[in-house]
Amino acid sequence: MAEAVVSFVLKSVRDFTIQEAKFLTGVSHRVEVAQTELQLMQGFLKDLDARQGEGATIQIWVAQIRDAAYDLEDVIQTYGLKVVSKKKRGLKNVLKRFACIFKEGDVHRIGAEIENITTKISATRSSLQSYNIREIRDRDSSGGESSLQLHERLRRSYSHVVERDVVGLESNVEELVMHLMKDENRHRVVSIWGMGGLGKTTLARQLYHHKKVRQHFHGFAWVCVSQRCQVRNVWEGILFEVISATKEQKQEMKDMTDDEIAKKLFRVLQKMKCLVILDDIWRIETWNLLKAAFPNVETESTILLTTRNKKVATLPNRNSFLHKLQPLNENESWKLLEKKAISEKADIDLGMYTKKRELGMNMLRHCKGLPLAIVVLAGVLARKHTIREWERVHKNVHEYIRKGIGHEEEYEGASWVLALSYDDLPYYLKPCFLYLGHYHEDCIISVSTLTKLWVAEGLIFLRQQRHGSEKTMEDIARDCLSELVERCLVQVGTSGSTRTIKGCRIHDLVRDMCLLKAKEESFLQINNSLQENTSSMAAEATQLGQIRRLAIYMDEKADRLISSRDETNGHVRSLLFFGLREWMPKSEKGLLSPLKDFKVLRVLKVEGLYNVEVELPSEIGNMVHLRFLSVWLSKIKRFPPSLGNLVCLQTLNFRVQSCRVVIPNVIMKMKQLRHLYLPFGYTVKGTLELSTLGHLQTLYNFSSEYCDLKDFGRLTNLRKLRIRVSRSLQNLEEILKSTGSTLNRIRSLIVFVDNNGGEEQAMQIVSSCRGIYKLALEGPIAELPKELHNYPNLTKLQLINCGFKEDQMGILEKLPNLTTLHLLFGVFHKNTKILVFSKGGFPSLEFLDVIGIHQITEWGVEEGAMPRLCRLEIECCSRLTTLPDGLRYLTNLRELTIRRMGRELHRRIEEDGEDFYKIQHVPSLVIGEPQYF
Repeated sequence: MAEAVVSFVLKSVRDFTIQEAKFLTGVSHRVEVAQTELQLMQGFLKDLDARQGEGATIQIWVAQIRDAAYDLEDVIQTYGLKVVSKKKRGLKNVLKRFACIFKEGDVHRIGAEIENITTKISATRSSLQSYNIREIRDRDSSGGESSLQLHERLRRSYSHVVERDVVGLESNVEELVMHLMKDENRHRVVSIWGMGGLGKTTLARQLYHHKKVRQHFHGFAWVCVSQRCQVRNVWEGILFEVISATKEQKQEMKDMTDDEIAKKLFRVLQKMKCLVILDDIWRIETWNLLKAAFPNVETESTILLTTRNKKVATLPNRNSFLHKLQPLNENESWKLLEKKAISEKADIDLGMYTKKRELGMNMLRHCKGLPLAIVVLAGVLARKHTIREWERVHKNVHEYIRKGIGHEEEYEGASWVLALSYDDLPYYLKPCFLYLGHYHEDCIISVSTLTKLWVAEGLIFLRQQRHGSEKTMEDIARDCLSELVERCLVQVGTSGSTRTIKGCRIHDLVRDMCLLKAKEESFLQINNSLQENTSSMAAEATQLGQIRRLAIYMDEKADRLISSRDETNGHVRSLLFFGLREWMPKSEKGLLSPLKDFKVLRVLKVEGLYNVEVELPSEIGNMVHLRFLSVWLSKIKRFPPSLGNLVCLQTLNFRVQSCRVVIPNVIMKMKQLRHLYLPFGYTVKGTLELSTLGHLQTLYNFSSEYCDLKDFGRLTNLRKLRIRVSRSLQNLEEILKSTGSTLNRIRSLIVFVDNNGGEEQAMQIVSSCRGIYKLALEGPIAELPKELHNYPNLTKLQLINCGFKEDQMGILEKLPNLTTLHLLFGVFHKNTKILVFSKGGFPSLEFLDVIGIHQITEWGVEEGAMPRLCRLEIECCSRLTTLPDGLRYLTNLRELTIRRMGRELHRRIEEDGEDFYKIQHVPSLVIGEPQYF
């Protein structure tokens, strides 16, 4: 982690000094010296990061380097931004009149601060050199086990060890045996992929010893690859096993060169029908080194590998099969726990068994189907024979699962096994992963928000250099998230119409490990209640470094948002509040005032504060480091003009609860803005100027009443737009023509039409955005653009309160690439009673929602309509009493949800109802309670 921090800081400082070089007069030489010292320090950081578990001395060094890097960045940027700010207030010839901005003593003080930090870095580097880190490593490797060596020894798998109690793998074994025994169209590589502790090795052993598999193959080899792979040793191990080498043959092969060993193994696998299992392979680089000895043509041999990394499991240019292992379900989890925790010989009465089952099922919720966690829990419970002992485990079940039987030895628990995945992360992904520790258990994390937070925190800088210029930092952040998913540290929650990840989450045990690592790295502190003594918590946490990020979990006992004048506040870079929607403060007076103590804050998220109306304090303008500011769904009644000082802002979310809030016309000063979310209802004195925001990618609630459409001409990076058309626009055709190149780059468009006109102008805007993938229309729109079917990328369409004429279905049905369609409240004219999906219509549609269309009495689906539909939701259509007969033709339909419909329709779709035949082929049926309308 220290390597990541120093790398990010160096990039940040380098970029800032290039952009603001003329404003660093007086301290530029000291800045250069400090940068040099940090660069020299980088050579030690990989070793230090890898060895943090080996002693307090190394942890102290890492903390010192990390804090020095952060402090250097804060001092340099604070100084530079103050100069820029004062210059923009009207001082001319800033370089000539420098003394007017900062007195000579101030410049000297700031220079001394930078020099002091540089001295600390230099002294630490000297200590490392004199202590000889390399010598310590050598002594560890010869005289005892390092942390990684101990982990590998404990994790090493052996083919002859077969688990006695295996649960939930039967279907997996059956499927994989079929793939292993294929003769035609055979897979030369079969991959088992899943998170740590999911049972990949157990499944591989079941296959390795399976009777049919043993009869099918002639030679067998099992090798545990692990993280520190020695290629020569792996090749030798495979060769010895498949030919059942004698002592003389082994000695003969020991004398061969690496090339000779690789060629010999290649020929053996080509001639014999062998099954080779590579257990626990971590990296693509490892596979690339090993594969030289594996034939990929003219062979009947198969390689089966287990891995936590999807990139390893899905390497291109090979005949492969990927099997993703899933967690156990509730019944399978209990069956496994019961087998291992309750002895068959035990004389247990029914009442005791019932109570243990109740306690066990509750504890299993913490395991989330992870076999490793269940086995660890069972190992604890197997030694507990009374109900009282099980109840004691139940009270602190998390710790028992994490640490194991003795409740103090981590190598027996689940935590260290999962931590191996963290240790294997490249340095640029570690802070991204630790950032997930901010969020609650079982929380679905918005990927859109998360990636913006990563960018604001500066965690994505270095990755930008590895891609072409077309990729934004947000795109690269999504690539980082995908890599965490592929490494099984993050799970996909929800996906969008274009298969992008919209929501993600992490397993509870992975979150525990994440928080443990975050604490070790002084990366993050979570305050669960503001009634706690935050100062003492900070003192404990900051022994090995300053806390830079705070997550505040609000509860009903809290009497304020944050403690003021806390000594840690001056170092905090990120302040995120959770649980504000349920929180009711005792007083609104000065509620946000303590925020002024956070001098170097980069991220401030105060969302959902709507039980009390507050003002943003004018002092917020002093938070010049802010990159991310969100008051979404909070009841903010006033925005101060001092917001114009926040020149570093990248994301500004003003979507507040308050109606008709006044926006000060200062946003044009925030030239680094990338994402701007304005309130739905707002006013401006004059016109809100936005033409200076050349980096803007997202613009929500652009109002034709208070903004100028001509500004679009300079918003060349705009990709997402929500526009409110509230009055007739003058010279619209001329404006659209001049801004056409910008509008054609927009990928997501939401158009809201007020009831007082603007329908024609709204459709002209839609017609100018021909590159859109997503389109949402809300408000009175009688007719769609006739050329809509020629939009090549349009895949998602949402329509609400449009009042369409009935013939508009003809336009919708012809959209060739539409995969997602939401037909919502008031989408058709009130006189439209019949809804028909015609034969051949919606050829690519996969997801359909029909919600709140109350006037529809008949709905027809002709055979041949929506041939690819796989998910359908019908809700709140009060006059619809029967489902379309044509639903039985939708053979690809996998999910059908029916909610809040009339009692007559519910009666007809019951299993003995006259309409059940229409939907009986659908595997997943979710039917809610009927409604009285």
